[in-house]
Amino acid sequence: MELYNYIKSLHLIFVITWFAGLFYIVRLFVYQIEANDKPSPEKEILQNQYKIMTYRLWYIITWPSAILASLFAFWMLFFTEIGKAWLQMPWMHVKLGFVFVLYLYHLKCHQIYNQLQKGEVKYTSNFMRLWNEVATIILFAVVFLVILKNAINWIYGVIGIILFSVLIMLGFKLYKRIREKK
Repeated sequence: MELYNYIKSLHLIFVITWFAGLFYIVRLFVYQIEANDKPSPEKEILQNQYKIMTYRLWYIITWPSAILASLFAFWMLFFTEIGKAWLQMPWMHVKLGFVFVLYLYHLKCHQIYNQLQKGEVKYTSNFMRLWNEVATIILFAVVFLVILKNAINWIYGVIGIILFSVLIMLGFKLYKRIREKK
């Protein structure tokens, strides 16, 4: 049991740093995209600095955290009795579904990262601000599932996530109006 708690602690630490990296990388994407509209030489100076910052964040914090969080999760689920029992529970299946979506989100962020490193801007800064909220929604879903351990009320959970998403969108629109007035 003591070993399990150490593994669980390490898993949680790396999940937190993984999410921190995902939240901040998308914020840096916003800044990189907005720097593209600046006049020279400010544009080049900012873009070079953001490329360095995103590279370091992505490869020194975010990717290693994702890998380590996954390794410790795998260890917990497949090499401990508690984990094997959890794999039989419906809430864990739903949670793993959200984790799969998180991996897809991470891979899409990697694709965007590669595009921006090449100087290709395919998205607006407003899109990136909304994109950043996807990780927030996944985080809420996973935390509530892990704490409440209840997948039976899946319909209520979906409704709650949709309502939460609507609130985020409304907040985003309000923030956009405030920014445009300045």
